[in-house]
Amino acid sequence: MLARSLPRARALHCAAAKNVSLYPSCNPRLGRALSIQRCALRSTSSLTSSRRDGRTANEHPLAITTSHSPLSISTQRTPLSLISKPLTRSQMTSAIQPQISNIEDPLPARYEPPKTGLLSKLPSSWVPYAELIRLDKPTGTYYLFWPCAWSTLMAAPLATPIAAPLAVLSTGALFFAGALIMRGAGCTINDFWDRKLDPHVTRTRFRPIARGAVSPTNALVYTGAQGLAGLAVLVQFPWQCFWYAVPSLAFVTVYPLAKRITHYPQFVLGLTFSWGAIMGFPALGVDLLSNTSALTAAACLYASNVAWVILYDFIYAHMDIRDDVKAGIKSIALKHEKDTKAILSGLAVTQVGLLAAAGVAAGAGPVFFAGTCGGAAASLAYMIWRVRLKSPADCWWWFRYGCWLTGGAITAGLGAEYLAQLLGLYEQQERVES
Repeated sequence: MLARSLPRARALHCAAAKNVSLYPSCNPRLGRALSIQRCALRSTSSLTSSRRDGRTANEHPLAITTSHSPLSISTQRTPLSLISKPLTRSQMTSAIQPQISNIEDPLPARYEPPKTGLLSKLPSSWVPYAELIRLDKPTGTYYLFWPCAWSTLMAAPLATPIAAPLAVLSTGALFFAGALIMRGAGCTINDFWDRKLDPHVTRTRFRPIARGAVSPTNALVYTGAQGLAGLAVLVQFPWQCFWYAVPSLAFVTVYPLAKRITHYPQFVLGLTFSWGAIMGFPALGVDLLSNTSALTAAACLYASNVAWVILYDFIYAHMDIRDDVKAGIKSIALKHEKDTKAILSGLAVTQVGLLAAAGVAAGAGPVFFAGTCGGAAASLAYMIWRVRLKSPADCWWWFRYGCWLTGGAITAGLGAEYLAQLLGLYEQQERVES
């Protein structure tokens, strides 16, 4: 079969040589490549003839072939078994035409210390601990902070009297400090539980505990230190906040284990990351046990954020979907890979619907529904439409910037609603209409 293909290859080769011969001085490299290619064809022909005499590929273990690009020519030794199959027209043509490689750079085979950014400026002994709390990847901190900010802005008009802007800003600053610390503690606990799984996942194999830069014992001590730092922030709030905050620690501890027993660990993560949707109310002195409207608003806001967490972590889980299969890690992305976009759409509708219910319970006005609910619906719809779930890079992009698109839209709407009520715009409108 190969012998019958050789005349066609020579014909194509001669046609290309005629085109080059018109301008021999302009393309000397391609001319040399064609000369080498002629030698390769003759060598292949002789080896094929010997096979007709009864000799096998093992008796001719190597054959000379050539590869060339517009800038270089090289020869390679290729086992005859790889070229003994019949050649197609496209294969014979590509053997003559210049080749340009588009192979992407492989992932690093070993850990490389950070050379840019904040971590590169830290002492080398600090770097593993900074990596452990994801100091160089703050997106998770923002996701943990958003529900705290939303509950603060929603609770502010319900306070008696309405909370002052300085109180809202100072409360938000404390929440951000707490989110930074507790997100780091959560990451440390997660990596401690996953220390035997992370080495089998491409994205996580160089995490500090997985690569041995931080021992499990040191990780537990580090977690305790972060817990004390979080407690120092918590005591800055009204004392009632302490009793509301303590139950969240159970979810922080349990979440890493959920990946081993259920395909829906994102639901447990949602229960954990949404706890701030409750905390803003007692932080501004709104008693959830005696104020039914506030309790309903907090419950709806919490449930809405749970839906959002499942939605964005659903997208995030698609980055590791192949490695998770090998490592035995369970996720909603593995369970519902073919139905992801439909489920994402359902989660988005649920999130916006519960957000609207929270606004109704809190007595919000049209600014809230247009800005908060409308902004959330538009940003979620756009993200679900555009995200390419087969691309880990695209999933990461939407996980990172979707945080600001949806989170920012909801925050802006709640902030505008708070200012509208603070300035009495709705009261003025009612007086004008009456």
